[in-house]
Amino acid sequence: MSNFWEYLFYFPMGLMSLVGLTLVLWRLLLNLNARTNMNEFLPVFQDKLEREGVDGALRFCRTRTDIIPRRLYVAGLETSKQGLAAMKRAMANVIELEIIPDLNFLLPLILAIAKIATMVGLLGTVISMIRTFSLIQESVTKGGSAAEHSGAIGLALIATALGLVTAIPLVFAHVLFKGWIAKFETQMKGAAQKLLVLIQASKGKAPATPAAAPTSAARR
Repeated sequence: MSNFWEYLFYFPMGLMSLVGLTLVLWRLLLNLNARTNMNEFLPVFQDKLEREGVDGALRFCRTRTDIIPRRLYVAGLETSKQGLAAMKRAMANVIELEIIPDLNFLLPLILAIAKIATMVGLLGTVISMIRTFSLIQESVTKGGSAAEHSGAIGLALIATALGLVTAIPLVFAHVLFKGWIAKFETQMKGAAQKLLVLIQASKGKAPATPAAAPTSAARR
């Protein structure tokens, strides 16, 4: 391969690898920040709900940065006065229309880079093979040997190898992220159900009534 073809295919391939790795790390950091340890969060949330009511629990959730309290529980608590059915609809809409699209952020781009890297690698191999066979034909015509250019065929396959080396980790990361999103969606639905149970239990608790004062007849 001449220096022109090396720069034409090797440099973009390295650039795509760097961009793909950056996107994967970016998406990984976003996922880590989105996670909520429900075993630690729920007891604190329940205590806030019992002590300060819905308004106090809502203020507490708004101070959080993770997705379940900050977005899912806030959506549910804001509609709690309209009943459990309204809370359920609000949380379902937030999951479907806001949270899931945000969790898929960067994933289409990661998959696109993986596919483009594979195609660019194949294109580099095809162009290099065409050039190599042209050189072989010229060499044979001039009485030379085709074996002189056999090494160029191996170099031509490097472009395909680079494309696969770039694409395989990106596709693998894309599949893992999709699996994480499906698991996180199940966790969100479970967390939403727990919120409904806690709100229903808090509304079912009747306020304590003071003991009635003894009547005058009883005092006699």
